Amino acid sequence: MSTQLSTPTDRQSAEALSRSKNEPNWLVDLRGEAAELAGTLEWPKPEKVKIERWNLIAVGSYDQAAPANAITDLPEVVRELVAEGTENLVIQQNSSPVWTQLSAELAAKGVIFTDLETACKEHGDLVKPYLFQAVAKDEDKLTALHAALWNGGVFVYVPRNIEVEIPLQAILFNTKAEASFAPHIVIVAESNSRVTYVDYVVTEPGAVTEPFVYHSVVEVYVKSGAHVRFGSIHHLGGSGVDLTVRRAIIENDGVMEWVLGDLSDGSTLSDTKSVLKGNGSQSDAKVISIGKNAQQMSLTTQAVHFGLRSDSNMVTRAVMKDSASAIINGITKIEKGATKANGVQTEKVLMLSPKARGDANPILLIDEDDVTAGHAASVGQVNPEQVYYLMSRGISKQNAERLVIYGFLAPVVSEIPIDAVREQLEKLLVRKLEG
Repeated sequence: MSTQLSTPTDRQSAEALSRSKNEPNWLVDLRGEAAELAGTLEWPKPEKVKIERWNLIAVGSYDQAAPANAITDLPEVVRELVAEGTENLVIQQNSSPVWTQLSAELAAKGVIFTDLETACKEHGDLVKPYLFQAVAKDEDKLTALHAALWNGGVFVYVPRNIEVEIPLQAILFNTKAEASFAPHIVIVAESNSRVTYVDYVVTEPGAVTEPFVYHSVVEVYVKSGAHVRFGSIHHLGGSGVDLTVRRAIIENDGVMEWVLGDLSDGSTLSDTKSVLKGNGSQSDAKVISIGKNAQQMSLTTQAVHFGLRSDSNMVTRAVMKDSASAIINGITKIEKGATKANGVQTEKVLMLSPKARGDANPILLIDEDDVTAGHAASVGQVNPEQVYYLMSRGISKQNAERLVIYGFLAPVVSEIPIDAVREQLEKLLVRKLEG
């Protein structure tokens, strides 16, 4: 595939699009500044993956879909993901929201759950202090381009001491390659609040065959004593490039849980970082990925410790089929002064073909003496002894290999604390491994 380094926007066009959507002046200015930056910055350079060779500028044009009158009006791929009885739901089709729903009970408590474009207009005083603070718009060309062109998205605000017991759900899907598909997600959990957010990023099967780019940024702000669970499953078609950057800022005694299923069929860049800013802050990340065909993947999970007694745990398990390749980085950084910090990480890759490749890179960067840190990494193929044992019990070779693979993934899947995510992840694992 040819190298593409130009930028598919400029200040004038970014600002014009923003004004056409009646966005506030501060957002118009932000988009214009970001568009200028995108023309001067370089693409991110993940280790051993040259993403500049991917088709990075097939970002499409803004395409506003008509709002849905009922869930039944939406494609089957969306309907089957809607949790039964859900009252809290945001759905984005291509570039714009088509469904927004929040229970009266949560609204009465001051909870905000809506698309980010609407939030910028109606709750600008809450959005503006957080938008592009965890992820700077000038971090690289990708974040600048996203800041100029993001659309739809999700905004979650949970007031102090409020617990949201039922998960908030978002479904983000595309139906045409020429439509811009770039949601931005901002979650703010005030002190001692609790919330679970789950999203699914999918392509309507058979509808998108031309090249497209999905670029997304997630910013999570976990205030003192708050607890945020963030579950996300990506299953985009093979003609797409999936570029996702996630960041969480965690204050004193805050808890952040990531549960991620990177199951898209095209080239994938996934970069997830927890910044343990506060004393006693915690982060737990569980990542599952499956690569197939000639798919290229760069999966990075990071934890940066600043706070005293901060604690991080990262687990990644990946299965590579055919001639797929993955670079899996686990980075634990303990800054000077983060005494009593604890960081643990594990990366494991299972290869199902002689042509498949998987590199697991555990990285510990320690600038403080009084800490504990550890890592484990392994890359290998299906154990023939395990397969032989199962075959000796009357199980076919194909089924025996399938059981070994599921057993490899099970320790992560079984620990996923969000029922809806675990169930959908199990379905997609079967579909991708056997499809």
